[in-house]
Amino acid sequence: MSDKESLKESVAYFMRRAYERGLTTCTGGNISARLGSSMYITCSGKDKGNLCASDIAEVDMETGKNLTPELKISIETEMHRLVYLARPDVSAVVHTHPVYSCYFSASDHEIDTSIIAESYFLLDKVVKVPYRLMGTKELALEVQKYAPGHDVLLMENHGALAFGKSLISAFDRLECLEQAARMTILSMAFPVKDLTEEQKEAIKALRK
Repeated sequence: MSDKESLKESVAYFMRRAYERGLTTCTGGNISARLGSSMYITCSGKDKGNLCASDIAEVDMETGKNLTPELKISIETEMHRLVYLARPDVSAVVHTHPVYSCYFSASDHEIDTSIIAESYFLLDKVVKVPYRLMGTKELALEVQKYAPGHDVLLMENHGALAFGKSLISAFDRLECLEQAARMTILSMAFPVKDLTEEQKEAIKALRK
């Protein structure tokens, strides 16, 4: 199997996994990975719980042209492409609509990533991208502004984004974000002890 076909199968696998984990709906969300001058992204309008490699579209990174015209590309393709252009270190982008994270995307409350060390290490502080209509150039440009310096983003009243050097690292951040969101909601009923500033500084040093 070629690197291209292997990557397409991996993109499909992580999209199926996101659906199975309840991180998105059957037609919601999109996942992409970059290889050379192309981006491989989940197509639109198909059951995300049943995708295979042949459902992954190829897009030219420079122009945004769909190189697989038999497939309808995701409406968020331009958002993924602009993230890659803003983040040369990123090779995978995961966008889903996890319930607890989406709650915070539509709330004035913030996800507390400092309840446990892992979420603070992987996520740091979670920022929100101002609302723009889904699938638009305006949203893509807004996300591109926030992508540098952040590996996870919440899009207001929309969903979550995670970036990584690999599909597993991006997916891990997305799952960790959802876990942190759930723990934050639990902490509203049962107060917790957050990491101290000294502990946070030690984690920041470890992150570097």
